[in-house]
Amino acid sequence: MKRPPSSAKVTLGLVQTACSPDPAANLKRTLAAVARAAKSGAQIICTQELFRSQYFCQSEDHANFALAEPIPGPSTDAFQRLAKKHSVVLIASLFEKRAPGLYHNTAAIIDAAGSLVGIYRKMHIPDDPLFYEKFYFTPGDLGFRAWQTRYAKIGVLICWDQWYPEAARLTAMQGAEILFYPTAIGWHPSEKAKYGARQHAAWETIQRSHAIANGCYVAAVNRVGHEVLPGVGGDGLEFWGQSFVAGTSGEILAQAGVAEETNLLVPVDLANVDTTRTHWPFLRDRRIDAYAELTKRLRD
Repeated sequence: MKRPPSSAKVTLGLVQTACSPDPAANLKRTLAAVARAAKSGAQIICTQELFRSQYFCQSEDHANFALAEPIPGPSTDAFQRLAKKHSVVLIASLFEKRAPGLYHNTAAIIDAAGSLVGIYRKMHIPDDPLFYEKFYFTPGDLGFRAWQTRYAKIGVLICWDQWYPEAARLTAMQGAEILFYPTAIGWHPSEKAKYGARQHAAWETIQRSHAIANGCYVAAVNRVGHEVLPGVGGDGLEFWGQSFVAGTSGEILAQAGVAEETNLLVPVDLANVDTTRTHWPFLRDRRIDAYAELTKRLRD
């Protein structure tokens, strides 16, 4: 399916919310925010990572596997109805139960006619204090992909994937004009004063660099709120929001705030992808004959 030339301009919608302990309420809140974004003119709308729950990976608790659901399933059904009603493309980040004992951190990609056109399973799985994702998620096995939707050819990567140039490159090489990153990242409150500005700057910089290196748009969607989970305690995590869209030269086109729930609507011109890649021909000048060692863990 090729996009008609008249649709080179498209409006992105980034849904930045806080999450409660009630998954049903979070789904209802996010669906309502998506509907508002669509009514305001957004054509491709992306949720934050794992929007149906608070960030449960702060601990290793088998009870949290009950939060997972199949894909297709109840959440994708609801998003498919919404996509069809408003003729919008939707990216929904979900905790996928693939089979008993097999779970993924997955994004569902739904086209504007309401069809589920594909899924992306998070490839890079972190294991850090309060980010114990390896306990829950099997690494993705579908590779890096891009999908031609009604409004643009898009690629989707998830949170920890943000730090890997290889992931962005391989997705862009499939023709992705926009890279979407559903995200749940924040500060350890005890570290914020000393490291907070540096941590946020690194997060923003690496994603802007993906836009530059690949001549494409990057949309990062983060949550807000300070989540201290029952049974876990401690200081919890303070999610830093600041969802943003970077242009094809890495410039920040729009950015949400640190604490407020918001729908960030950002118009982009997809013609800039071709223009940027022509004038900054990084893809042309890649030395693919010299990159074999990238498949090694470390050079001996």
